[in-house]
Amino acid sequence: MVLSVLEEMRIRSLGVIDDAVVELSPGFTAVTGETGAGKTMVVTSLGLLLGGRADPALVRIGAKNAVVEGRIAVPDGASAVVRAEEAGAELDDGALLISRTVSAEGRSRAHLGGRSVPVGVLAELADELVAVHGQTDQQGLLKLSRQRAALDRYAGDAVAVPLAKYGEAYRRLRAVTVELDEIVTRARERAQEADLLRYGLDEIAAVEPRAGEDVELAEEAERLGHAEALASAATAAHAALAGNPEDPEGVDASTLVAGAHRALEAVRSHDPALAALADRIGEIGILLGDVAGELAGYADDLDADPLRLAAVEERRAALTALTRKYGEDIASVLAWAEQGAQRLTELDGDDERIEELTAERDALRGELGGLAQALTDARQEAAERFAAAVTAELGSLAMPHARVSFEIRQTEDPEGVEVGGRTVAYGPSGADEVELLLAPHPGAPPRPIAKGASGGELSRVMLAVEVVFAGTDPVPTYLFDEVDAGVGGKAAVEIGRRLARLARSAQVVVVTHLPQVAAFADRQLLVEKTNDGSVTRSGVKVLEGEDRVRELSRMLAGQEDSETARAHAEELLAAARADA
Repeated sequence: MVLSVLEEMRIRSLGVIDDAVVELSPGFTAVTGETGAGKTMVVTSLGLLLGGRADPALVRIGAKNAVVEGRIAVPDGASAVVRAEEAGAELDDGALLISRTVSAEGRSRAHLGGRSVPVGVLAELADELVAVHGQTDQQGLLKLSRQRAALDRYAGDAVAVPLAKYGEAYRRLRAVTVELDEIVTRARERAQEADLLRYGLDEIAAVEPRAGEDVELAEEAERLGHAEALASAATAAHAALAGNPEDPEGVDASTLVAGAHRALEAVRSHDPALAALADRIGEIGILLGDVAGELAGYADDLDADPLRLAAVEERRAALTALTRKYGEDIASVLAWAEQGAQRLTELDGDDERIEELTAERDALRGELGGLAQALTDARQEAAERFAAAVTAELGSLAMPHARVSFEIRQTEDPEGVEVGGRTVAYGPSGADEVELLLAPHPGAPPRPIAKGASGGELSRVMLAVEVVFAGTDPVPTYLFDEVDAGVGGKAAVEIGRRLARLARSAQVVVVTHLPQVAAFADRQLLVEKTNDGSVTRSGVKVLEGEDRVRELSRMLAGQEDSETARAHAEELLAAARADA
């Protein structure tokens, strides 16, 4: 299987590092150097590239910002590539280019494949690309949640499949419980809301408004209120158009237009233009007759009925009372009534809904109990295999009598789910509490690794766990920061051997102070300061041949030119090559 490889990192103005390039390769790379030379900045830099917290205190004094750039070769089709391309990144000859900038003021920027991206995108890529282990990560292994996650990761589909079903049922149960609690605890408020809705709907139903009725009544009230003026105006207009019977000598528009039409009709045969004008005047006469007739009918039909006006105003008042409470107009009032009726149906159905939700909740709790039992069984089976594999690894790490085991337990809770005949507490990952136990020697009772392991033992337990993981769920790159802390002698040699074995299936980068570990590396990088206390581009270099022997001698005895140390260094290198 082709895995991703961290090829190079450039670090500028970070801690003691002024400007340096760390060139890496597949296999096992050891990073060494004097204490305080900046070896740990390698780990810090990679943490920044993978979305770690940006600490402005890391910016070199006098610099405006610190910059870390990395190049990671990734295989086609890897999920990291898919996620990077979703973020708009582009590959550079099959590699992802990652950049992180931290300003002295604390601002942080991230770039992926030439695109500016949120820092969270880098963190999403971290799990697939690199596993970083330092002293803080060892402390993380002490958390029960991390130990359960490690066991689940090892178990694979045997846990992942029931856990996915459990998670779906758990989320549905949470949603049902929240809705049920809301209905029950807000029963009084919901009853008050229902009463207000009933009152409003009854009030609207009593008036029985029609859509558009308010507009129609407003027009009728306006007409009835000015009936006399309207009738007088219509009568006067009719007289002007068609004449007044009481004044036969009066001149009206119809008579004048008729006279004009007769005058033109007499001569229309002599000129087509005049004939056209005569036709138009004839049309005017017809139109005047029609309008005059309608005015006469309007005046006759107009009824100045004060009783009807009073009824209209009374109806308008009733409608206005509704619009003051329920909407700007009758259309809005009717819309409110429709929505209110729907809401009232929901509220009136609370008792039935409570019964439905209660039944669903009980059914889900029963389902969760069964799934939680399946998770427990799968974890128990995986725990035995996992513990046996880690114990075997510890035997090769100078802990031949150590035994690792898992305790999988549940806590009784009357509000929980039934697992194995007991009612126990449960959470999003099941009902199990998983704890890694260590018995460092025969006769010693198994104790939590937080209490039963020294610093050096904890380092070896962590390394053993990663070696076991490498066979089932490989990570492309492992970066260990002094995983050999508190270890020496034969144990250090075994750690080096195990790291070399891990490097057969993954890229391994180790920051170490132990020559026994560094000797097993395929490649050794030296980090050294200049006279002014900084690390420059020339301060990170690949050691080969005589240079590597000198560095191992320094690590062994603090003296590069000690013949005894040199002999021991050469012996370490020879033994490591023979073991490979």
